[in-house]
Amino acid sequence: MSDRNGAIIRVEHLTAGYEDAVVLNDLTFEVYRGEIFFILGGSGSGKSTLMKNMVGLYRPATGVVLIDERDIAAAEGDDRLDTLRLFGVMYQNGALFGSMTLLENIRLPLEEWTDLPSEAMEVIARMKLQLVGLTGFEHHMPSELSGGMQKRAALARAMALDPQILFLDEPTSGLDPVLSADLDRLILRLSKTLGITFVVVSHALSSIYSIADRVIMLDTDTKKIIAEGRPQELRGHSNEAVRNFLDPQSADQTG
Repeated sequence: MSDRNGAIIRVEHLTAGYEDAVVLNDLTFEVYRGEIFFILGGSGSGKSTLMKNMVGLYRPATGVVLIDERDIAAAEGDDRLDTLRLFGVMYQNGALFGSMTLLENIRLPLEEWTDLPSEAMEVIARMKLQLVGLTGFEHHMPSELSGGMQKRAALARAMALDPQILFLDEPTSGLDPVLSADLDRLILRLSKTLGITFVVVSHALSSIYSIADRVIMLDTDTKKIIAEGRPQELRGHSNEAVRNFLDPQSADQTG
C-alpha cells in the first residue's frame, strides 16, 4: 500500500496553528486507501489540530490537504459538500445528542444530507446500528448506554452516509481494556469488510500495536513529524522520544 496512486489523503507542506502560534510546521504525508492510519504524539504535539485541518474545520496557514485529490479548504459550494461526504468523524466524547434516541442520532446526517424517504432512512439507520452490534438499542437514549456502547453508536452515526474515510479522535479514551479491545476489533472488522480508511488520533499503545497499519508521530518541540512507518518497526527508532513512546517499559528500564 505504499503506491502514491493508492493515496486517498495527501497532506503537503502543511503549517497550522492559532493566530501567531505555530503548532505544526511543514508536514507532508499520505494516507493510503483501506489502511488504518494512526496520528501519535505527546500532549500538545498538535494531533487534534492536524485532524481538524484534515477535516476542514480549520484552514492551514500554508500547505494543502487533498482528500481524493480535492482541496478540502479551498472547496466551495457543491464541491465542498461532495468532499465533506467522503468522510465521517467520531469525536472523543461521542458527541451524541442526549435528547435523541440512538436511531434518531443515526438518522440525523441522512435527514441533513439526503432526500431519502423516511422509511429508507429508518432502514439505513438500523443497518448502521447492526454493523456496530447495537441491534435492539434503537430507542435507547445515550444516557442509558455504557461508555463503550456510546462510542459504538457514535461510530454508527459517522458511517451513516457510507463515507470512504472515518476520522476517529481518541476512540478508546475512557474505556477499560476489555471494551477498548472490543472497539479495536470492530474497527478492524469494518476496515476489512467495508474497505473504509481509518485515520485515528490516539496514544493507546494496545490499539496502536493491534490494528494500526502505519503511524506518524508528531513532536512538540520541532512541530514536525519525527517518525513514520509500521509501529512494530519504529520501536527501535533512532529518536529516543519515539522509542520511549512506543516502548515505555524499555524507557523505564534504561532511565
